[in-house]
Amino acid sequence: MKRGKDILIAGAGLGGLTAAIGLARAGHRVRVFEQASRLGEVGAGLTLSSGTMRCLEMIGVDEPVRELSDESSNLPFLHYRTGEVLRRGLAASVRSGAARPAQQIHRADLHGMLVNALRHIDQDAIHLEHTVASYESNTTGVSLRFANGKDVRGDVLIGCDGVRSVVRTALTGEPALTFTGQVAFRCLVPMDIARQHLTLSTGAVYIGPGATFNRYPLRHGSVMNCVGLARTGGWQNEGWNTPATNAEMLAQYHDWHPEVRALIEVAPPQGIIKWGLFVREPLPRWSVGRVSLLGDAAHPMLPFLGLGAAMAIEDGAMLVRAMQSQGDVVQALANYERVRRPRATMIYQESVRQGEIVQGQDPENYANTVSPAHDPAIFDFDPLAVSI
Repeated sequence: MKRGKDILIAGAGLGGLTAAIGLARAGHRVRVFEQASRLGEVGAGLTLSSGTMRCLEMIGVDEPVRELSDESSNLPFLHYRTGEVLRRGLAASVRSGAARPAQQIHRADLHGMLVNALRHIDQDAIHLEHTVASYESNTTGVSLRFANGKDVRGDVLIGCDGVRSVVRTALTGEPALTFTGQVAFRCLVPMDIARQHLTLSTGAVYIGPGATFNRYPLRHGSVMNCVGLARTGGWQNEGWNTPATNAEMLAQYHDWHPEVRALIEVAPPQGIIKWGLFVREPLPRWSVGRVSLLGDAAHPMLPFLGLGAAMAIEDGAMLVRAMQSQGDVVQALANYERVRRPRATMIYQESVRQGEIVQGQDPENYANTVSPAHDPAIFDFDPLAVSI
């Protein structure tokens, strides 16, 4: 790959930062434009598969990630009322003893570490308060314009600006997002409080009609990450960080296992949030000329397989590989899309299917169901083994 390309990245999320670090270390000039006035990451726990850890190793940040994270355990699937174990374990990627076992980490910890890693390479790589307004692309480069009146020009534009991506809309002209009818709730419970209410294993996934409730420890066992996904009648808010109350979350789980209800009741009220789940149908194309998409901008994921962040990081690493292996940037983006889009489409479809399975009317049948959450082909995937 010819060194020294000027790469514009719209969005300072996990995928965009992964790409930025790898590309900067490969000798490119990278500028990341973030609409927020300060850096921070909404969310709590996430799982990094063994393949995702390989991607982070590739860009040289796997050791700091391991220091901030915990090795993932096999979470049993439990009946929403009785707590009966319906099925044990997730996929093989979370097995203890794997060469690069899956890790669980607080999203904010991972995001902060990636920001620091990029700034260690280039202190001025990230530009805040830059909301993308439009872009123009031709055979010689890309011009990016912002709502603040500024504009920049580079060789490549990567849209990493999330599920409501301005770059994606401009690239595809597709219609607006579709609300799934699902609302997610999240809270963090200090472990010294949560432990008093745990009668089962520390981590678990409760499944029941129209809802799931997932809990597992973070930050070396100091907090319990709790995430509920529930079908609801509607959603009016636009944000990802809408405050919710204990009573509001509890109303979705009023007849669930006492352990679920207790964790919701003792959750610190100021830390409960909710957000609506929106999707876009898989795209037939991610890249046009010198412009491409990455992460949620390319493939918004439902959270039923817990792979949204992992897929964005995989994208970032594969974009780095594509840019390193190809001197022509248009061909590099085409190669990146060729290797990433089929997997992203498959994971999107399997996430939808997993949601339908775990939120079915008869959770007792889960043990006899062919579930994507137990498919090694999904969780043991190694993106660095794919030829570009």
